[in-house]
Amino acid sequence: MSENHIEPVHIEIGDDILAVRRHLHQYPELGFKEFETTKYLRGLLTDHGIEVLDTDLKTGLVAEIKGEHPGPRVAVRADIDGLPIVEATGSPYTSKNEGVMMGCGHDVHASGLLAAAYWLANHRDRIHGSVVILFQPSEETSEGAQYVIRVGALGKIDAIIGTHNNPDYKPGQIAVGETPMMAGCVRFHVTFNADGTHGAYPEAGTGPIEALSSSILSLQTIVSRNIAPFRPVVLSVTEIHGGDVWNVVPAHAGFTGTVRYFYEDDGKLVKRRFREVVESTAAAYGITADIDYDTVAGPLVSDKHLAQVVAKDVPGYADLQPIHPSMGGEDFYNYTTLAPMVFSFIGSNGEPGHHNLHSPEFVALDGAIEPTAEFYVNAALRVADELGQ
Repeated sequence: MSENHIEPVHIEIGDDILAVRRHLHQYPELGFKEFETTKYLRGLLTDHGIEVLDTDLKTGLVAEIKGEHPGPRVAVRADIDGLPIVEATGSPYTSKNEGVMMGCGHDVHASGLLAAAYWLANHRDRIHGSVVILFQPSEETSEGAQYVIRVGALGKIDAIIGTHNNPDYKPGQIAVGETPMMAGCVRFHVTFNADGTHGAYPEAGTGPIEALSSSILSLQTIVSRNIAPFRPVVLSVTEIHGGDVWNVVPAHAGFTGTVRYFYEDDGKLVKRRFREVVESTAAAYGITADIDYDTVAGPLVSDKHLAQVVAKDVPGYADLQPIHPSMGGEDFYNYTTLAPMVFSFIGSNGEPGHHNLHSPEFVALDGAIEPTAEFYVNAALRVADELGQ
């Protein structure tokens, strides 16, 4: 572990960055449709003399700030998409794009990264190597990170740094460390295939409704009877589909939902038991089942060594807090296929009775922008120093 002393960076957030945050909040765009957002951010970076790289991204962008000293390429990422939510905050800068809201605080992430980029561009003498600035599209669909990777937008990087605001912490508080932060996320869909029939003559068919109902109830025992109570796992069925007419037993019925877990062995166990329960239940009713079981993201856990050195610096510019794991998923996990990563939670509210992420009434306070920017810069400098040893 490097013992080099790096003077903590403090960034004052001015009216220009606050104006950016408000603009992004007022004009949110859904995933893979962030065309105006991308154009807006590109213009701000270019006006500040920051090179925007030529990539195959349709939305989102990558820029690079080259330092005055040799060293690694360290990427820092902010997501830029909104959610299909009608905002109900009553904010003076509420969304003007009806039905779309920055309901997860990505406007804080993006404005914080922009402030960090401005600082880095003005202090290239502090950079060893280069800092790659990624404004990522479509995090909310859980497909944006994979898209960035698939088109090769980042090139070769040596590490990547990300963060997410967390309203359970107050502005000025940062949680970073080596323990799991966000859950692995699975999206599943099951379709039962049977022989439909008239509702008055059920014996003439093999309806799927009973198999569907039995499976949903049995799936709930996977967590309660297979997972230790000290290992958090969630299995939720969130949609049910079957039938269109009151007097017809349908030929097909199905359900959709999600699994969340923090440890890979738990994820593997749930996947195995899920298939066993559904397939055996279908067989018991004399029908078949099609199962789509897609891992959207694995558990989000920072690189142990890099998390330790980054966390050690935090008290120099913010209030270091313990990690309170979230069952929410984060597609940032996918970047671990490219390089080691460090992730943090940045406090964005902390007031009693605050509304959580994805609520129509969710509010991320402006005070979260400064620590977001400072985390990006301080973590990038520290990681570059560590990798350069």
